[in-house]
Amino acid sequence: MSDTAVKKVTWTSRSAFLMASVGCAVGLGNLWRFPYVVGENGGGAFVLVYVAFVFILGVPLIMSELAIGRAGKLSAVGTMTKLVKLGHNPFWKSIGWISILVPLCGLTYYSVVAGWSLEYIFKALSGQFSGVDAAGSGAIFQEAQDNWMVLTFWFSLFIFCTVLIISKGIKGGLEPAVKFMLPALFLILIFLAVYAMTTGNAQRAVEFLISPDFSKLTPKAIIEALGQALFSLAIGVGGLITYGAYLPDNVSLPRSAVFIAVADTTVALLAGFAIFPIVFEYGLTPGEGPGLIFATLPIAFGQMPGGIIFGTLFFILLSFAAFTSSIGMLEPIVAWFEDKGMSRPKMAWAAGLFAWFVGMFMLLSFNLLSGFEPLNFIGIFEGKNLFGIMDYTVANVLLPINALLIAVFCGWAFSRDMVSKQLGFTLGSRDFKLWEISTKYIATFAISIVVYSMIFGNPF
Repeated sequence: MSDTAVKKVTWTSRSAFLMASVGCAVGLGNLWRFPYVVGENGGGAFVLVYVAFVFILGVPLIMSELAIGRAGKLSAVGTMTKLVKLGHNPFWKSIGWISILVPLCGLTYYSVVAGWSLEYIFKALSGQFSGVDAAGSGAIFQEAQDNWMVLTFWFSLFIFCTVLIISKGIKGGLEPAVKFMLPALFLILIFLAVYAMTTGNAQRAVEFLISPDFSKLTPKAIIEALGQALFSLAIGVGGLITYGAYLPDNVSLPRSAVFIAVADTTVALLAGFAIFPIVFEYGLTPGEGPGLIFATLPIAFGQMPGGIIFGTLFFILLSFAAFTSSIGMLEPIVAWFEDKGMSRPKMAWAAGLFAWFVGMFMLLSFNLLSGFEPLNFIGIFEGKNLFGIMDYTVANVLLPINALLIAVFCGWAFSRDMVSKQLGFTLGSRDFKLWEISTKYIATFAISIVVYSMIFGNPF
């Protein structure tokens, strides 16, 4: 099959597409990263700015990615190659290649954290957190990091399950997986939020998340809010371009984009309402950083009524979110191989094996290679191990760069007629002008600031 052929596979229904797209966006960024980033940046004011970025910039960019995908009906690389042949500058092929590189690299370290969540399901279920204090919880987490063989088992299991799902195709693997996991994720999250709000310190949690204190809103926090919005919505990852390629022409992209943004933001806020009442009730620190989920919350799980059930469900929730995102990471890679006529199952296992091999170096950076910091001579990588280097490169460099390229391409280079056709907006209409202003000017400027700050430091 050539790169300019058209994919014949499509989603079985609009709801299947929406669940897959929401699942691609919803992941550890919502349940692991969002709570601690909110905690580090003072709560309500950060949340308000984050939500504003989601809808002012995130929705138009989701529309743009889906429009690119449906216009090409191929993998991200195939689609951009096809659009270049229609008269665009060959430079724009870089969007396609970065949309393969980001998920491939991301899967290598993302799966390590996902493996932690799988392991912690059984730690919570077996009552290991019962009566644990801060030192004890930290020791449990450190012990888990030190045992590279156990880490390898959970990491490998996660990769295996992700590959198994993708190897069975859209209708045989991806759709059934998200149709089960995404509703289950929402049900578990709603239950945990209600339980936390009724047993924890609901008043302080609501004040922290809803009542904005703008004195805590620094320029750095604003930049982080935009970066979190891009990260959480999976903009620039490649999954939305790929999922858009399987989308029939009669599905509204604007409505789909709004639905994805609302669902993703709802998950992030529900995660806050499930976590912060517990944090405040048991005297924990909301700005604990990345260790909030795995080192800090288990202290509360060990003290609260029904902590074994709550903790177990929480890490099941975390695992489901990780799976729906990892599926969205592997699919763009396999779709690219499919464009070339290669076997989906074989290429899924080949890509999975590559991710596993590279991911092992990410995993070992917490134990056997813990002191190995090969890029200390580069400022942004100083003090970072292999995991930290990969995480920073993907989340803070490649992802915002790709989001910027997508904004510039759609806002300045993409055919206006083709964009209006895909979005269903009449050229010159109010809706089209709003999309164009957001994508062409606001998103381009705002993401440029993020890219600059991530690479060269805070410009303010």
